Amino acid sequence: MTDRDYFKGKPRTDVNPVRILTFKIDGRDVTAREDETILTVARQNGIFIPTLCHLDGLSERGACRLCMVEVKGSDKLFPACVTLPRQDMEVMTDSPRLNEYRKKILELLFSERNHVCSVCVSNGHCELQDLAVTLGMSHVRYEYLYPRHTIDASHDRFSVDHNRCVLCLRCIRVCDEVEGAHTWDVMGRGILCKVITDLNQPWGTSETCTGCGKCVHVCPTGALSEKGKSVSEMSKRRQFLPYLEMMRRESRK
Repeated sequence: MTDRDYFKGKPRTDVNPVRILTFKIDGRDVTAREDETILTVARQNGIFIPTLCHLDGLSERGACRLCMVEVKGSDKLFPACVTLPRQDMEVMTDSPRLNEYRKKILELLFSERNHVCSVCVSNGHCELQDLAVTLGMSHVRYEYLYPRHTIDASHDRFSVDHNRCVLCLRCIRVCDEVEGAHTWDVMGRGILCKVITDLNQPWGTSETCTGCGKCVHVCPTGALSEKGKSVSEMSKRRQFLPYLEMMRRESRK
């Protein structure tokens, strides 16, 4: 059946209709497609849910766990970025329990790497710092681990400081899904986990990196940066992301 037949009023039989669901977020009635996440629906309705790993246009990974929400009838917490709604579901995005969990996650992120805002070049231009202020995190209750992380400045245009990385995996996803190079990947577990290029080779020796800089422009903390510029001078250019999201929406129709 052609699109011309469809616009003549003849129903298409080669696609499955998408259900529209009604549920509640913080007591508000909202509607959503069955394939939209709770985070997407919340943002469409102006409801704030904190997150570090999410970025419109990229696939979801649920890596940071800051977007956890409560669902009525369950004792579990659910990551809003990868949880699909159900009909008549009741979601809570703001509660003392959630605020405490989110603060703990931020404190663990700060303690795991070498994030010292007062002397960091990303001070004032860091999504991790912004969330700490927004969520009222005034101090870290955990012992700092102070791992020995290096800086890879072998690339002629960019550098990566693993001390500021929060393992959001945005760089990996944008390099793979938008640029199609898949230069970045992840290696190790726990405190030894880090993002790498080309099987842990220096960035400057990469045979797959196109030098487009998309990974730099999606980094939330400035761990990936452009040489010769301070983080405040680097405007985040993410014009390539809305087009990817638009194509995904079109493919779902």
